[in-house]
Amino acid sequence: MNDNNTRTSRRSLLTAGLGLAAAGTATTLAATTPAAASDSAASGAASGAASGFARPARLRVATFNIHHGASPADVLDLERIARVISRLRLDAVGLQEVDRHWSDRSGYVDQAAWLGRRLRMQHVYGANLDLDPETPEQPRRQYGTAVLSRWPVLSSTNTPLPLFPGHEQRGLLQAALNVRGTRVTFAVTHLQHNDNLEREQQAARIVELLGSRPRRTILTGDLNATAETPEITTLTSVFDDVWPAAGSGDGFTYDVLDPHTRIDYVLASPDLRPLTARVVTDDPEASDHLPVVSELLLAGPATA
Repeated sequence: MNDNNTRTSRRSLLTAGLGLAAAGTATTLAATTPAAASDSAASGAASGAASGFARPARLRVATFNIHHGASPADVLDLERIARVISRLRLDAVGLQEVDRHWSDRSGYVDQAAWLGRRLRMQHVYGANLDLDPETPEQPRRQYGTAVLSRWPVLSSTNTPLPLFPGHEQRGLLQAALNVRGTRVTFAVTHLQHNDNLEREQQAARIVELLGSRPRRTILTGDLNATAETPEITTLTSVFDDVWPAAGSGDGFTYDVLDPHTRIDYVLASPDLRPLTARVVTDDPEASDHLPVVSELLLAGPATA
């Protein structure tokens, strides 16, 4: 969520679940993996180990705050989100504000699973809010982040980030991807929208989790802060921001009705070279944020 005043009522609903997301522990989430994708993961890992990384790989990745599939006018259309992602021909994307059986605002749909099926991508989900269902026979109501990937997902974890009293629980979702036999960490987060001190602690925790010298690691997210702030410089002290390296123009991503600030990021470890970066404006009202897409060059021998 961000600082848009029109979403105050939704924010108050979400914060009702703060006590249900336990901070400080990592939760391992199983990837939804078709049998064919599992075979591909095994064969890819075997061929990578046998032959090494024969040539550099180009990874096309993105970050997208999907606003639970609703437009700025609050019209729900998850298919529209799927079309935006489909047109980008991505290898992996980090999504924020993703509902899972949350409420009637999104039809109680498991949005990550729905998008995974629709786009024929594997998915993992990080539930940062986790509430009891409205009726006992229904699934738990969850809200958080997701990763969609065309590469096999080996494992995933979701770790709660530092939380100030009365605020919304945030998390870091990490997915280990098998990219032609090379293990790549793809992470997504969504930092607190209204407290820079909390964001600073969250950013510091992300560096602890991903490492002060990360390798083959991509971090995506709605970070709710501009590039010069301490919370962002904490992250860019160890990650490269793809926009200054490969983007053009101001890179504004929020809000879609009047883009005036850059708060959505693709960050990459220094061993991944940004080749391109752009803000996607093909369908500017699919969500209240614009996606950012970047192509990265991955080189080097295969590693487990």
